[in-house]
Amino acid sequence: MVPDNTVHFIVIGALLGLSAGVSPGPLLTLVITQTIKHNKAEGIKVTLSPLVTDLPIILLTLFVFSRLAQFTTVLAGISFAGALFVVWLGWDSFTSKGLTVDLHYTKSESLKKGIVANFLSPHPYLFWASVGTPYVFKAFELSPLCGILFFTSFYLFLIGSKITTAWIVSRSKVFIGQTVYIYIMRILGLALFGFAILLFIDGIKYLK
Repeated sequence: MVPDNTVHFIVIGALLGLSAGVSPGPLLTLVITQTIKHNKAEGIKVTLSPLVTDLPIILLTLFVFSRLAQFTTVLAGISFAGALFVVWLGWDSFTSKGLTVDLHYTKSESLKKGIVANFLSPHPYLFWASVGTPYVFKAFELSPLCGILFFTSFYLFLIGSKITTAWIVSRSKVFIGQTVYIYIMRILGLALFGFAILLFIDGIKYLK
């Protein structure tokens, strides 16, 4: 039987994946840069880098979180930290002014550049430590299917949005209209503010 909250975890995974996929940052900039300088295939190679870099981060945070799962005060603190991190992501999205792309370098090595950029970015570490891992535990407590669907929707929208970006850039050599992009980011910012409220409520529940 499919748990009642299955759709909840699919939607949250999709929201977080889409937000991470289109937010300004080194990885998205690299996707656009490699697509413009080389071709769509090189941009798509960059989009695959989270599949390489995220696994050790996820395993580490899952190990740490499993040792803390019985300490409700710690879990409350993690939820509050996650809420603050998501508020920051939402504010960053809502106030986005667009993207700046550097075209000075011409050497390819797209996947390698993507892996380095993602490893050196603080976002994956902060996300999985404060938001992703607690939600994975919550999903698997309900059902292994919920956990699998959370991961699946997150990475489908994370990588899918970046592949879509590479495709759009390869067709037009611009990342949709800057105005359209800014409106998309503002909508995602509002959605993230709503998710931050849910995380804050979860933190309060742990303290009861």
